[in-house]
Amino acid sequence: MKIEIFNTLIWWWIALGLIIMPLQFRIAAPYGRHTTLSWGPMIDNRIGWFVMEVPSLIIFSYFIITGNGFTMDFRGLLCFSFAGHYIYRALIFPMLIRTTNKKMPLTIATSAIFFNTVNASFNGYWLGSLSSESGHSFVIGTFQILGMILFVTGFSIHFWHDRYLIRLRRETNVGYVIPYGGLFKWVSCPNFLGEIIEWSGFAMMCWSLPAFSFLCWTCTNLIPRAWQHHRWYREHFNDYPKSRKAIIPEIF
Repeated sequence: MKIEIFNTLIWWWIALGLIIMPLQFRIAAPYGRHTTLSWGPMIDNRIGWFVMEVPSLIIFSYFIITGNGFTMDFRGLLCFSFAGHYIYRALIFPMLIRTTNKKMPLTIATSAIFFNTVNASFNGYWLGSLSSESGHSFVIGTFQILGMILFVTGFSIHFWHDRYLIRLRRETNVGYVIPYGGLFKWVSCPNFLGEIIEWSGFAMMCWSLPAFSFLCWTCTNLIPRAWQHHRWYREHFNDYPKSRKAIIPEIF
């Protein structure tokens, strides 16, 4: 595939995300605390998370293995960073969550599979093949080091607050409660904030259009989702902290 055609496809992909974003502020995706039975057949929550996330790991790995650009240098670190995130999301996270008889709509899992297939294909194909064809230079400089710091920091924030919520639900055993630990002091969804920081770092490390599109879609999905969570907390808890924002401290 010519680089010009590849880039055009990605710009259209980014445009699609921007078009969808306003809709997600109006309609909460019906899984987790927003689950509803009106979206068709339901599947087990843990199975749903696995089938949603594992395509990213498989498809990305396929393009890296069959490509011609993988080397055990900084490019390899980028590949391991992407794959490492999805090893957690597809294989570890579903085993950590303790949800009894919790379901999600099959339509949500299907739409997530579509997104992950496209996103993993773009990033895998670029890292595995196109980056070498375009003469992209993977030189570690200040910008890349900052990106690595952001990636590790973002993943740590995301992982810690995921674990905190899982532990909180297990300890209280009463459903949803107001979380107070960590960055919950400032925002309702620090796990989502961590993911945005994480993929901002990845985009800086790669400095590529596919990585930038991943960051755009991460924001497109998680910022409205955080707003929906924030509004849900306020509707269900009269004593919810009024100073707490949805996802960006002191801003939004």
